[in-house]
Order: sequence, then structure tokens, then C-alpha cells
Amino acid sequence: MSFRNASVDLIVVFILSFGLLITCAIYGIFMALPLLAALVLFASCLYARGFALSALVNMSITGAKKSFPVIQVLLLIGILTATWIAAGTVPALVYYGTSLLSGQFFILWAFLLTSLVSILTGTAFGAVGTIGVALIFMAKGGQINIDAVAGAIIAGAFLGDRCSPMSSSAHLVASITQTNLYTNLRNMIVSSLWPLTISVVFYTVLATLHPVSLTASPITAELPKAFDLSWVTLLPAIAILLLAVLQVDVKLAMIVSIGLGGAIAHTTQNTPLLTIANFALIGYHLPSESPLQPILLGGGLLPMAKSTLVVLISTAFSGIFSGSKSLSFLDQWLNRIRTQRQLTQSTLLVSILANIIGCTQTIDILLTEQIMKPHYKSNNYQLALNLEDTAVVVSPLVPWNIACLIPTTILSVGPGFIPYAAYLLLLPLFASSRRQAIAKSL
Repeated sequence: MSFRNASVDLIVVFILSFGLLITCAIYGIFMALPLLAALVLFASCLYARGFALSALVNMSITGAKKSFPVIQVLLLIGILTATWIAAGTVPALVYYGTSLLSGQFFILWAFLLTSLVSILTGTAFGAVGTIGVALIFMAKGGQINIDAVAGAIIAGAFLGDRCSPMSSSAHLVASITQTNLYTNLRNMIVSSLWPLTISVVFYTVLATLHPVSLTASPITAELPKAFDLSWVTLLPAIAILLLAVLQVDVKLAMIVSIGLGGAIAHTTQNTPLLTIANFALIGYHLPSESPLQPILLGGGLLPMAKSTLVVLISTAFSGIFSGSKSLSFLDQWLNRIRTQRQLTQSTLLVSILANIIGCTQTIDILLTEQIMKPHYKSNNYQLALNLEDTAVVVSPLVPWNIACLIPTTILSVGPGFIPYAAYLLLLPLFASSRRQAIAKSL
């Protein structure tokens, strides 16, 4: 298919789908609805081109099947998040983390603490919604550039979203590339050494130039009143880390951590078992009169089901893209790739295009993988690493992408944070120069 033949009908569908996704993202409409509408539009376009309806359905089912391992993890993450809050694990991480802060290095601590919480929980949104909110509240009282603090928080949040053993994006990449999660994590650690080192230096300098005058945070003052914050509450997080080091299957590790969290919530926080079960099903929540109520809420099996629906539709979309070869016109350009550097640069450009069109991290990852996979010649670990260093970290840098909209909405900031998200900006820039060395080690 040439670029001209890619033509008007598909271009119109892309524009309409893009408009739907942007509009619904701006107005907070559940993203499964515009995704489903876009899927119907695209399938209708291909049907008009001569594809049989049964073939399109089969393509969708084939793509959707790739999401099943990820959906299992997402549902477990929903239960685990609610259980960790009920056990006092998340409150303890926020409380002890913020108690370490010094005004002189506030921005650096914002990056490091959010990174830690994100790695432990595997969710960027969860990290931003807990430790991130506490940090931004403290920063707003300290006469500092809020965009700089938000940039450090969001960069740290997606550090864990990229390379936590509980990250849904890491599981998605491993699933679609048919690679081992823990091997991918080791490769990601190696590939991020220089970007992480430079980011730490950057935030250290920025923090030194812009110290914060800290005042007592109402959040940290309320946490000990609502929870027992003894060291026992950290056991669910310690269990996840220990089992990850031992390379225990992450689903089993989460089940163990959920069991520990439930036991601690019952014995240490004196929460009835029925209430814990309710939290696990519908998400944790505090009474409305508590000042912590807007901060400590979330998780749960049913709320996470909405995210799984988005993933399911996105992978169905990906299946149709792949089966119909609708983006094959890009192969004319991609077939000119001759070097590792060109391969990585092409992956980055495709991921940016996918982000602009797709508006969600999941679609970005799936589209980039579908377009670039034939050019990696079965080097799946190379593809997985390049996806992590481009597609995954580009998403929060696109203002209309859900990966950017949700954190900025939670923190009440705009896209002005982007120049300060050093880690997310540096990873793609460093990717091409180190690819060959890593590829030989796989």
C-alpha cells in the first residue's frame, strides 16, 4: 500500500478518532467510549474497502487476547492498592517519605520519593495521587516554581511506571513482545543509568538554586491520627521488593502482598474483614469529613475494571491495525533503516506519531510495536527495550495524552512541567547511542 493509497478515507477516520479522543479527554469522558467509537469507525472504513466482517472480528479478538495477561495484573493491582491503603502501607510511605524532606533539596527529594513510591506500587497515577499531592501541597506554601516540582514528581512517577515489576505498561510490553519481564527490567536498569544520573544532578542543581521554605503539611499532620504508622505497615511493600528480587512470578508476589496487607489492615488498623473485602471490591475511601478523603482513595476490583476495558479495546484496535496492514505504507520509509541508531530513531518518531493520534499510553505502545516489529528481525528484547525507552516515556510528555492529563489534573498544573521532566526527556535522547552494547548482552 503506497502513501497515496493509504489515503483519504483512512486519514479522515484518523482525524475523527483523534478529535473524539481529545474531546473526551478534555471533558473527562470515560475513554472506552471514544475508543469504541474509533474502533467502529475504523472497522467500517475497512469493511467498505472489502474486508469481511468476520475477518475484522477475528482480527479484533486476536489483538484483544494479547491483553489477557495484562488484565489479570491490572485487576490484582486494583485489589492491592486498596489493601495497601487500608493496611497503612501507602500512608506510611507518604508520612515517612515527606518527613525526610529538607527545603534545601526539596525538588530532588520530590523526584526520588515519587520514584520510590511508583516503583513499589507500579502505578504513576497512584504515586502522583498520594506522595505527589502531599509534595505539591508543601511546595505551594514554599514560594517555588510549581512547574519545576511537578516536573520532578511526574518524571519520578513514570520512572516506576516504566520499570516496576508491578507496572501494567511493563507487563503489556513483555506480553506483546513475548519477552521475560525480569529480563526486560534488568535491561531497563542498564539503559537508564546515564539518564537517571544526569536527572539526579539536574534536580540537585535546580533544588539548590530554588530552595523551599517548608511549612507543616496538613496531610502529614493528619496521617498519624487516621492510621497506625508502625514499621509493620511497610511489610506488604517489603514483600513485593523481596519477591521481585527473587524473581517470583509477579502475580503470586501481589497475592502474597495482598494477603499481608489484609492481615495488617485487620490486626493493626482494626478494620473489620467485611470492610476490607468491600475496599478490595469497590476501592478504599475515608469518610467525607476527613481531610485525607480526597487523597487516600482508590484501587478496588470494580474501578480497575474500567481500565481493563480500555486496554481490551485498545488491543482489539491493535489487532485490526496488524491484520489489515493499514499502516504498511510506512514500510517504504522504514525499509531504509540500516543501523541501530536509525532503528531507535525511527521507533521514537513512530511512538511520537502514535501518541499524537492515540492519546493513551496503551495505544501508543501497541501501535508502535505493530509498526516497528517487522524491522527488528525477531530481536524481541531489543524491541521491548526500545518501546520502554520511547513509547512508554513519551506518553506523559504529550499534553492531550491521558498519561499527561491525569497527573497534571491531580497536581493542578499545566504543560509547563514538561521542560523539568528531565528523566522522561533524556531516556529517548540516550537510547540510540547505547543500543548495540545492550543488544550484544541479550
